[in-house]
Amino acid sequence: MIKNYKPVKSIGLAIILCLGFVLQTFAQQTIIKGVVKDAVTKETLPYVTIFFNDTKIGTQTDLDGAYNIVTSANYNSLKFSSVGYQAIIKPFTKGTSQTINVVLQPDAQSLSEVSIIGGKRVKYRNKDNPAVELIRQVIANRDKNRLTNYNTVSYKEYEKMVFSMSNLSEKFKNRKIFRNYQFLFQEQDSTLIGGKNLLPLYIQEKLSEHYFSKSPEKNKTVILGEKQVDFDNRYIDNQGMKAYFGRMYQNIEIYDNNISVMSNEFLSPIANSAPTFYKYFITDTIKDQIPNVIELSFTPRNKADMLFEGQIYITMDGNYAVRKASFGVNKNINLNFVRALKIDLDFEENTDKRYYLSKSNLLADFGISKNKGLGFTGERSVSYKDFNTNITLPDTIFKGKPVEQAVGATTRTDDFWKNNRLDSISPNQLKIYGNIDTLQNLPSFKKTMQIVTLLFAGYQNFGPYEVGPVNTFYSFNNVEGFRLRIGGRTTPELSKRFYFENYAAYGFKDEKWKFFLSATYSINNKSIYQFPQNYIRASFQRDTKIPGQELQFVQEDNFLLSFKRGVNDMLLYNDFYRLDYVKEFENHFSYALGLKKWSQSPAGGLSYQTFNQQVLSNVNQLTTSELSLHLRYAPNEKFYQGKIYRTPIVDRYPVFNLRYTAGIKGLLGGEYNYHNIMGSIDKRFYLSQLGYSDVTVEGGYIAGTVPFPLLGIHRANQTYAYQLNSYNLMNFLEFVSDHYASLNIDHNFNGFFFNKMPLISKLKLREMVSFKALFGGLRDENNPALNQNLYQLPKYETGAQRTYALSNTPYLEGSIGIGNIFKLLRVDVVKRFNYLNHPEVSEWGIRARVKLDF
Repeated sequence: MIKNYKPVKSIGLAIILCLGFVLQTFAQQTIIKGVVKDAVTKETLPYVTIFFNDTKIGTQTDLDGAYNIVTSANYNSLKFSSVGYQAIIKPFTKGTSQTINVVLQPDAQSLSEVSIIGGKRVKYRNKDNPAVELIRQVIANRDKNRLTNYNTVSYKEYEKMVFSMSNLSEKFKNRKIFRNYQFLFQEQDSTLIGGKNLLPLYIQEKLSEHYFSKSPEKNKTVILGEKQVDFDNRYIDNQGMKAYFGRMYQNIEIYDNNISVMSNEFLSPIANSAPTFYKYFITDTIKDQIPNVIELSFTPRNKADMLFEGQIYITMDGNYAVRKASFGVNKNINLNFVRALKIDLDFEENTDKRYYLSKSNLLADFGISKNKGLGFTGERSVSYKDFNTNITLPDTIFKGKPVEQAVGATTRTDDFWKNNRLDSISPNQLKIYGNIDTLQNLPSFKKTMQIVTLLFAGYQNFGPYEVGPVNTFYSFNNVEGFRLRIGGRTTPELSKRFYFENYAAYGFKDEKWKFFLSATYSINNKSIYQFPQNYIRASFQRDTKIPGQELQFVQEDNFLLSFKRGVNDMLLYNDFYRLDYVKEFENHFSYALGLKKWSQSPAGGLSYQTFNQQVLSNVNQLTTSELSLHLRYAPNEKFYQGKIYRTPIVDRYPVFNLRYTAGIKGLLGGEYNYHNIMGSIDKRFYLSQLGYSDVTVEGGYIAGTVPFPLLGIHRANQTYAYQLNSYNLMNFLEFVSDHYASLNIDHNFNGFFFNKMPLISKLKLREMVSFKALFGGLRDENNPALNQNLYQLPKYETGAQRTYALSNTPYLEGSIGIGNIFKLLRVDVVKRFNYLNHPEVSEWGIRARVKLDF
């Protein structure tokens, strides 16, 4: 006992001594806080420089003029200074906690160019402002300081991304559900984000070599190593998650006019138009570096706009290059869920005395509540080394794809990563790989993921077979009445080559069974739901369909789409026999070949009628046989692969579609010969502070004489949901064409106007406008009024015309909407501008759309 007692006593004594030393240290600390205001206007002053007198140790006031500074050194006074104000020195008492509020007097000499009107606040102006003159020099020299100004560039890049649940309380950590998961939790760095605990969920590392040639312009990236947490693909799309995070956390290029962060475009503080939207202040001159560096602080003129705030450090050697930058966003910004955002950029001097980015770090914390509660933290750091410029790069480097993976890049050993990382990585971060693997093997976690997948993806997994989607189990319409459906599909656990899908449905009003069966063979031995697809599929479907409705991301028997306005009793009973081949390439070009036999029968208020010896007679069934080719090219496309569809991650790159369909009379009972060509281009245009526009241009032409069910039936919407690609005040089957062109513009101002309105700005609302124009018509051979051999266009029971051809006047529709209501709801007031004399149409309507935005 005595032998064991002494060490314990010694350890206890050491702890007491250390504790005493710490307490003594804190006892000697001086803590000073306060607010700095303008002596004339009483407005708080941001970015006031505060130093301990005769030192360069200090801080700055924030946007609300507040400051907080702590020291244990033997100082006794603070110096407050700001451009345009007289500096002031304030003494303080050492070793105490105290509040020192300060008012600064405007400097009459420094403010000779500033107008003071009626005793009101000092007006900020760009004219004769030295800070603005400095930033204009930076803008003028911007292109000279870009990497692309070199003839050739090569460098290595190491990227690390870590994502965690953050701001977790001890109570949350100790909940029963986490009883088996305590090994996952880590201590949180409270200096970055508040709270005590982190729950790391994801880590990704990548090492690459980059090559650039200016003339001719060529780029090449070789991925030397890539490593990430791999989740079970039954629940999470790993590649889609990586693509989504990559879109949210892109490279920060301060020399670009716009910087993409969190899927939004922010105006760079050194963009051409930056002085119009930012205020600049010279807050310090750092003379202990060669060349000298000026600290330039900047803040948005409007705190809710998509703009940054922070500091950039400019070299005073004639290059006006960015030496360093540290910035984030204002707490009042119209950016959803973002509680904190911090970006740090460090630059190193090249051999030619210019500067290149050596490290960037982007940290973002998300949460429902702005200040407290559970959150989600993502951090991306990128380091650059081995920077070489204007060297000879052989042409062989640029051969092949622009981005290639080195052999074995995804199977690198721990020793490889240990020897080749360009930045440090903490032991806690390395633990994430093993922790997540352990987590996924716990039975309780698997059960939890099954429940989550059922709720969000709509499928219940039973190993080789999964049942769903649940949102189609129940729906209703005027023809089928109450409709029940049950079905599912096989998974790769059954086979990686063969996939089967099926469902059965029953309508209680029409008392008819509907069903679907498909068999798919994967040619590349990969899941047919993963990119790139390469498969052949045979299917048969007997089901109902609204004429002309081709909904891309939802099923027509979706419960939420059962609620419709107006008269909507037109339906088709269809038998589809299909054989399809789909081939996708890594460059996101794809083609699909198809053979389809389609038998359709009208139901409800829809009938197919033709004249037979001047007497109208009903046609019970129309059969066509088609060969089709669909070409699609979506350069740089990224998407998240869900259980039943892909969710595109919209970016600035266009998407091209071209579809050709040939109807062949006599093939498998086909009744008509025709050729149908359709093409479209979709693109998002970013307009900096004015938001962005999603633009779709589409056109089609049908050659041949065909009845109206085979014409272009324009996408109408009789639900109460706002649909981006449909005409929201057009009735089903209201317009048909054999040639048409359309333009669809949907613009989101991102709160540009609402942000500037008092009180309203606090709601973080966003303005939307849309405009849709449809040009089209029917040639004489396809107009039933001129060709009685064709099916007559549908009419209401009253005899009023129901379906029309477009005249020389295009169909026009527009809307004005308010978005970001409760951060997820968009409501539009829609106006139909013409063709108002048609029966059962409305000139005005209100539509809503649910979409989660950042």
